[in-house]
Amino acid sequence: MIFSNLSLSFRYAGLHPLFPRAFEFIRNTDLAALAPGVHPILGEDLFAIVEHLPGRTRAEAPLECHRRYIDIQLVLEGVDEMGWKALADCHEPVDDYSAEHDIRFFRDAPVAWIATPADHFCIFFPEDAHAPLVSDGSIRKVIFKIAVDAGKITVGSAGK
Repeated sequence: MIFSNLSLSFRYAGLHPLFPRAFEFIRNTDLAALAPGVHPILGEDLFAIVEHLPGRTRAEAPLECHRRYIDIQLVLEGVDEMGWKALADCHEPVDDYSAEHDIRFFRDAPVAWIATPADHFCIFFPEDAHAPLVSDGSIRKVIFKIAVDAGKITVGSAGK
Protein backbone atom coordinates (compact mmCIF):
# COMPACT_ATOMS: atom_id res chain seq x y z
CA MET A 1 0.00 0.00 0.00
CA ILE A 2 1.21 3.47 -0.87
CA PHE A 3 -0.17 6.82 0.31
CA SER A 4 1.07 9.98 -1.38
CA ASN A 5 0.36 13.44 -2.72
CA LEU A 6 -0.43 13.76 -6.42
CA SER A 7 2.55 16.09 -6.87
CA LEU A 8 4.83 13.15 -5.97
CA SER A 9 3.28 10.63 -8.37
CA PHE A 10 6.46 10.58 -10.50
CA ARG A 11 8.10 8.57 -7.70
CA TYR A 12 5.78 5.62 -8.34
CA ALA A 13 5.70 5.58 -12.15
CA GLY A 14 8.30 2.81 -12.37
CA LEU A 15 6.35 0.34 -10.24
CA HIS A 16 4.22 -0.93 -13.13
CA PRO A 17 4.35 -0.46 -16.92
CA LEU A 18 0.94 1.29 -16.94
CA PHE A 19 1.44 3.61 -13.97
CA PRO A 20 3.01 6.32 -16.17
CA ARG A 21 -0.05 6.20 -18.45
CA ALA A 22 -2.43 6.50 -15.48
CA PHE A 23 -0.53 9.50 -14.10
CA GLU A 24 -0.40 11.05 -17.59
CA PHE A 25 -4.18 10.71 -17.80
CA ILE A 26 -4.49 12.49 -14.45
CA ARG A 27 -2.25 15.36 -15.60
CA ASN A 28 -3.96 15.79 -19.00
CA THR A 29 -7.62 15.32 -18.10
CA ASP A 30 -10.11 17.61 -16.40
CA LEU A 31 -11.05 15.04 -13.78
CA ALA A 32 -13.66 17.34 -12.25
CA ALA A 33 -15.56 17.27 -15.56
CA LEU A 34 -15.76 13.46 -15.72
CA ALA A 35 -19.21 12.05 -15.01
CA PRO A 36 -19.57 9.22 -12.50
CA GLY A 37 -19.05 5.86 -14.16
CA VAL A 38 -16.40 3.92 -16.07
CA HIS A 39 -13.99 5.70 -18.41
CA PRO A 40 -11.83 3.48 -20.68
CA ILE A 41 -8.19 4.46 -21.11
CA LEU A 42 -6.48 1.32 -22.48
CA GLY A 43 -9.24 -1.24 -22.78
CA GLU A 44 -9.42 -3.71 -19.90
CA ASP A 45 -5.78 -3.07 -18.94
CA LEU A 46 -6.38 0.46 -17.65
CA PHE A 47 -9.62 2.27 -16.94
CA ALA A 48 -10.96 4.83 -14.50
CA ILE A 49 -14.07 4.69 -12.34
CA VAL A 50 -15.41 8.04 -11.15
CA GLU A 51 -17.46 7.96 -7.95
CA HIS A 52 -19.31 10.74 -6.14
CA LEU A 53 -20.91 9.18 -3.08
CA PRO A 54 -21.83 9.94 0.50
CA GLY A 55 -19.30 8.57 2.94
CA ARG A 56 -20.05 5.66 5.22
CA THR A 57 -18.93 4.69 8.70
CA ARG A 58 -15.99 2.43 9.42
CA ALA A 59 -18.45 -0.28 10.48
CA GLU A 60 -20.23 -0.05 7.12
CA ALA A 61 -17.01 -0.39 5.09
CA PRO A 62 -15.87 -3.99 4.68
CA LEU A 63 -12.35 -4.80 3.64
CA GLU A 64 -12.07 -5.80 0.00
CA CYS A 65 -9.31 -7.12 -2.22
CA HIS A 66 -8.71 -7.65 -5.93
CA ARG A 67 -6.61 -10.21 -7.77
CA ARG A 68 -6.54 -8.94 -11.35
CA TYR A 69 -6.24 -5.20 -10.73
CA ILE A 70 -4.15 -2.72 -8.78
CA ASP A 71 -6.15 0.30 -7.55
CA ILE A 72 -4.92 3.86 -7.59
CA GLN A 73 -7.60 5.67 -5.59
CA LEU A 74 -7.31 9.43 -6.09
CA VAL A 75 -9.51 11.69 -3.98
CA LEU A 76 -10.82 14.77 -5.82
CA GLU A 77 -13.14 16.23 -3.16
CA GLY A 78 -13.66 15.45 0.51
CA VAL A 79 -11.58 13.14 2.68
CA ASP A 80 -11.70 9.37 2.19
CA GLU A 81 -10.52 7.58 5.32
CA MET A 82 -9.44 4.26 3.83
CA GLY A 83 -8.85 1.20 5.98
CA TRP A 84 -5.99 -1.21 5.31
CA LYS A 85 -4.91 -4.69 6.34
CA ALA A 86 -2.50 -7.14 4.74
CA LEU A 87 -4.51 -9.69 2.78
CA ALA A 88 -2.42 -12.50 4.33
CA ASP A 89 -3.81 -11.45 7.73
CA CYS A 90 -7.47 -11.51 6.64
CA HIS A 91 -9.15 -14.68 7.89
CA GLU A 92 -12.87 -13.86 7.91
CA PRO A 93 -14.14 -13.83 4.31
CA VAL A 94 -17.73 -12.75 3.72
CA ASP A 95 -17.96 -14.89 0.59
CA ASP A 96 -15.86 -16.47 -2.15
CA TYR A 97 -13.82 -14.40 -4.58
CA SER A 98 -15.92 -13.15 -7.52
CA ALA A 99 -13.84 -13.46 -10.69
CA GLU A 100 -16.55 -11.60 -12.62
CA HIS A 101 -16.22 -8.51 -10.40
CA ASP A 102 -12.61 -9.13 -9.27
CA ILE A 103 -13.49 -8.69 -5.62
CA ARG A 104 -13.66 -10.47 -2.30
CA PHE A 105 -14.95 -8.98 0.96
CA PHE A 106 -13.82 -9.68 4.52
CA ARG A 107 -15.28 -9.16 8.01
CA ASP A 108 -11.81 -8.52 9.45
CA ALA A 109 -11.13 -5.08 10.88
CA PRO A 110 -8.50 -2.86 9.27
CA VAL A 111 -5.29 -2.43 11.27
CA ALA A 112 -4.77 1.12 9.95
CA TRP A 113 -6.88 4.00 8.67
CA ILE A 114 -5.47 6.53 6.20
CA ALA A 115 -7.23 9.91 5.99
CA THR A 116 -6.82 10.67 2.30
CA PRO A 117 -7.66 14.29 1.37
CA ALA A 118 -8.12 15.83 -2.07
CA ASP A 119 -5.09 15.59 -4.39
CA HIS A 120 -3.81 12.55 -2.50
CA PHE A 121 -4.00 8.91 -3.49
CA CYS A 122 -3.58 5.40 -2.19
CA ILE A 123 -2.27 2.53 -4.29
CA PHE A 124 -3.59 -0.87 -3.28
CA PHE A 125 -1.90 -3.96 -4.69
CA PRO A 126 -3.50 -7.44 -4.70
CA GLU A 127 -1.88 -8.18 -1.33
CA ASP A 128 -3.62 -5.15 0.23
CA ALA A 129 -7.14 -5.47 1.63
CA HIS A 130 -8.75 -2.03 1.83
CA ALA A 131 -11.96 -0.40 3.04
CA PRO A 132 -12.69 2.79 1.06
CA LEU A 133 -15.38 5.49 1.15
CA VAL A 134 -15.30 6.22 4.88
CA SER A 135 -16.25 9.83 5.59
CA ASP A 136 -18.75 12.01 7.41
CA GLY A 137 -19.31 13.93 4.14
CA SER A 138 -19.41 13.16 0.44
CA ILE A 139 -16.43 11.91 -1.52
CA ARG A 140 -15.59 12.46 -5.17
CA LYS A 141 -12.79 10.24 -6.35
CA VAL A 142 -11.31 8.43 -9.33
CA ILE A 143 -10.23 4.84 -9.03
CA PHE A 144 -7.76 3.74 -11.68
CA LYS A 145 -7.88 0.00 -12.30
CA ILE A 146 -4.55 -1.29 -13.62
CA ALA A 147 -4.30 -4.89 -14.78
CA VAL A 148 -1.62 -6.67 -12.76
CA ASP A 149 -0.42 -8.65 -15.77
CA ALA A 150 -0.53 -5.85 -18.34
CA GLY A 151 2.74 -5.37 -20.16
CA LYS A 152 4.25 -8.68 -19.11
CA ILE A 153 5.89 -10.99 -21.64
CA THR A 154 5.24 -14.64 -20.95
CA VAL A 155 7.92 -17.27 -21.53
CA GLY A 156 7.92 -18.31 -25.16
CA SER A 157 5.95 -15.30 -26.41
CA ALA A 158 8.87 -13.01 -27.21
CA GLY A 159 9.27 -12.40 -30.92
CA LYS A 160 5.95 -13.94 -31.91
